[in-house]
Amino acid sequence: MAAVMQSSAAEPAAISHSLEPGVGFDPATHRFRYYDFVMAAFVTVLLLSNIIGASKLSEITLFGSTYLFGAGILFFPLGYVIGDVLTEIYGYARARRVIWAGFGALLFLAFMSWAVVAMPASPGWWCGAADIVVMKNAGATEASTGPICQATYASVFGSTWRIVLASTLGFWAGEFVNSAVLARMKVWTAGKMLWTRTIGSTVFGQAVDSLVFYPVAFLGIWSTEQVITVMITNWLLKVSWEIVLTPVTYAVVGWLKRREGVEVFDTATDFTPFSTRV
Repeated sequence: MAAVMQSSAAEPAAISHSLEPGVGFDPATHRFRYYDFVMAAFVTVLLLSNIIGASKLSEITLFGSTYLFGAGILFFPLGYVIGDVLTEIYGYARARRVIWAGFGALLFLAFMSWAVVAMPASPGWWCGAADIVVMKNAGATEASTGPICQATYASVFGSTWRIVLASTLGFWAGEFVNSAVLARMKVWTAGKMLWTRTIGSTVFGQAVDSLVFYPVAFLGIWSTEQVITVMITNWLLKVSWEIVLTPVTYAVVGWLKRREGVEVFDTATDFTPFSTRV
């Protein structure tokens, strides 16, 4: 019969079952084998999603209707899948540390983007072979292409303060809701029916993320109808992605649980987001 042991910390973060009979487990001191790799994957997906696809608006036509969506939608949900894996395998407290790490990384990304874009461009800076033709047709000379390249560069990497604020706040709020819902549902379901909590947590987490991000970033720039349309469409696409990726989540969770040898239940966790304790 699996052993059960509470954390030795002053406020126990979880009750965790060891998957190895007769082996006790303390989540506060246990050395996980793959936690750092999962954390690195989470932060990587988060940063790349915000750099590459955060502000590009795309559209798709299905069954005769055209739907608007943010281009980053194809990859950003992978962060939520990894977030689900973090909470499911390592518990809310350790997932919370990763969310704060991602939050800090986003802030540094915003600062670095601002600093690099603000640097003066060399007058002779050529963006690329394809841009040379466009700029020459616009009357640019080799000595004056820098400002044009700077404008192109800034349009890609120079996010406005609204998008930076919206992305950071949306991520922070959405991820904490996602993690807390999943952790509580795991206790309610006694660790069974993983799909209910991965999908259920995504429904709530992505809803909060979208409700924060799109109005803060684009209300007043896009029409209200467009903001609402993109917000709802993105939410539906993110939840759909979670459903589609459920078999992948099952495979990754099963593999990690076997390798880590533990089952973490957040039965005594303080769910405040304002902490990094484990």
